[in-house]
Amino acid sequence: MTTEPSPSTPTPTTAAVAAFDFDKTMTRRDTLLPFLARLAGHRRLAVALAAQSSRYRHDSDAAKLDVLRRLTVGMDADEFATVGRDYAVGLHHRLRPDTIARLRWHRSQGHRLVIVSASLGTYLRPFGETLGFDEVIAVELDVDGDRRLTGRVVNGVNVRGPEKARRLDAWLSESSHSGPRPEIWAYGDSSGDDELLAMADHATRVTKEPITPSPT
Repeated sequence: MTTEPSPSTPTPTTAAVAAFDFDKTMTRRDTLLPFLARLAGHRRLAVALAAQSSRYRHDSDAAKLDVLRRLTVGMDADEFATVGRDYAVGLHHRLRPDTIARLRWHRSQGHRLVIVSASLGTYLRPFGETLGFDEVIAVELDVDGDRRLTGRVVNGVNVRGPEKARRLDAWLSESSHSGPRPEIWAYGDSSGDDELLAMADHATRVTKEPITPSPT
């Protein structure tokens, strides 16, 4: 059973940042496809996945953007946000206890907490608020003047691989106000997290084996 670190009276280290990937790093399994199934129904999701399987066989990012376009274009943005908030509530049952124990250790040290994920901000933002994250960097969908989803991703890029590192670096530059570069802790489980882990001072590759609740 995973145990949390003993409480203490740490000196807050506001210069330190802990950046967490989400799917299979903080959770036991993927969260995006179950969300899309809830949003659009299993049948529509299956049709969308089948439509892009051959077209984007060697480009997973393009395939994902195509599926998102097919399932969300024209949807009311407020309805989309409501589905996201409702879905976020159930995510707490999918979390890895070991990663959450590490997250709580970082919070006890006064570190800033950031989610950096290729999943959707519509459910990661409300989820992050409940766990006290300072920032959520995720895939956001474009909204037109009539409050309808255009089907496009903001910036047109999946938040994966080099984009994770770029987006985190941009947030650090904005939030540090030209101060010294913060000490970075990063957690990820897949090749899509390689650049995020590479930019960290302390990188943890999350596997099926539990990580320790606090660094040694």
